[in-house]
Amino acid sequence: MGRSTTPVKEAISTSTLLEQPGVLVAKRHHLLVRWSHWLNVPIVLGLILSCISIYWSSPIYQHKPDPNTGNFDVAADIGIWICAHVPGLHRYNTPPDWIYNHMSLGPGMLALALRLHWLCTYAFMLNGTVYLVGLVMGGGWRGLLPRRTDLRDALRMFRYYIGFPLAKLTRRRWPHPSFNTKYNALQRAAYFSVPIAGFLSVATGWAIHKPMQFHSLAAIFGGFDAARVWHFWLMWVFILFVVPHVILVFADGWDTFRGMIVGWSARVERREVTANEQ
Repeated sequence: MGRSTTPVKEAISTSTLLEQPGVLVAKRHHLLVRWSHWLNVPIVLGLILSCISIYWSSPIYQHKPDPNTGNFDVAADIGIWICAHVPGLHRYNTPPDWIYNHMSLGPGMLALALRLHWLCTYAFMLNGTVYLVGLVMGGGWRGLLPRRTDLRDALRMFRYYIGFPLAKLTRRRWPHPSFNTKYNALQRAAYFSVPIAGFLSVATGWAIHKPMQFHSLAAIFGGFDAARVWHFWLMWVFILFVVPHVILVFADGWDTFRGMIVGWSARVERREVTANEQ
């Protein structure tokens, strides 16, 4: 890393950035972290789609059969409500299957869904191992550790993200809160919790798949039925992580997205810790 005295406004390459005053080129993500990050996109998508198809065969959340339709599935109730209230869907052929037709492989696809789910599960475990190795080799694990100032910094970042769309629409200046770490407090909380959620997903998955062989594991989660509930809501943890994650990446700017592709970052007039991301 080095600097010169000639100002340059636009960065094109790493070598060019190194010649700009006020620009810090920082190594962001190890190659294994970047590879595993992008591989998780199709893997997690496959897990979610197959999971909801498996759910169709034995819904966790049920009620007494409806006297008119015989339906007992809460997810089917949601589909019926959507078709009844959303314009253009009033003539949908099978309202109870709307959720399964649009958020899974489809109803009646249990055998295929089970095969795909386990294929993605093994890929998820392998990819997670690669991700952890990359964190250790690149020193990126230090950037995920909680800090004493996280609560205060998280509130500042939350205010920034909430106000960012309105500021863009009104063309007002909305400065990004300054921080001297690899991730801001909200990012750190999310990235720290997702590996934990991944571990719990694998553990509950094995408890469901082999409840007799791993009865002790199932007992930790409260038994077979409780493990299913854990597994179901852990899926929603990933869904609720992915959607804000994509939105916040755009809010944070091109540099954040580029860092996960090429592995380096360029911040103008902003000092960041680069040595092992303390």
